[in-house]
Amino acid sequence: MAASLSVNLNAVAMLRNRRDLPWPSVVGLGRVALQSGAGGLTVHPRPDQRHIRFSDAPALRELIDGEFPGSEFNIEGYPSEDFLQLVESVRPDQVTLVPDDASQATSDHGWDLVANRALLAQVCERLRAGGMRPSLFVDGGIGEDLVGIAKQVGADRIELYTGPYGGCFDDPAAAAAWIEKLGVTADHARDLGLGINIGHDLTVENLPALMARIPYAAEASIGHALTADALLYGMPETVRRFRRALGQAI
Repeated sequence: MAASLSVNLNAVAMLRNRRDLPWPSVVGLGRVALQSGAGGLTVHPRPDQRHIRFSDAPALRELIDGEFPGSEFNIEGYPSEDFLQLVESVRPDQVTLVPDDASQATSDHGWDLVANRALLAQVCERLRAGGMRPSLFVDGGIGEDLVGIAKQVGADRIELYTGPYGGCFDDPAAAAAWIEKLGVTADHARDLGLGINIGHDLTVENLPALMARIPYAAEASIGHALTADALLYGMPETVRRFRRALGQAI
């Protein structure tokens, strides 16, 4: 079964926030993405709310519950108390924990699972108690012992940080090496019973090769390239293009 496409709406929200106006509509474009076959929506609220605002999260939850009950809502973020209170009030289907510093422009590394083991165990237990699926953002290339920590702290899935692979768009040899690094880590996770998500700098062009190596991936969270392509092709056709790149039958 091909991976589900979760459309990350952060770039849409960033464009909206350039003006004190309600367009482009985050909820409206989320609706179009789901109508076009996306399996879910992703947002990554940050403390300064420079793109997705905390107030967007309940509106998107309402959209999914009211119009697309078979779809999933994924909220990403660093597990600060403010963030945890947000997800506990909105109850997304999945919470992807990332080790971002508040000043980071975007996610650029996975968790140090050894140093943060106690924190992640505590947070995963709290999320599971609230009926949410915990997923941990991890680097490709980590070994079975580190993937095992993700399992031990209570995560249900990992999300492989694919940024370095996306950065190899002009270097086929380096891209092939990163595909194998990501694939080996994914294999370890699968063997341990963890689900595998992928995300960061994924495009229509680089997805097929990665999916050929990790055909059992459950979800791909894609925002930047998808939003850029939507300016050229429109959101409905862009969603269809990414679904085809993931191996979905359209």
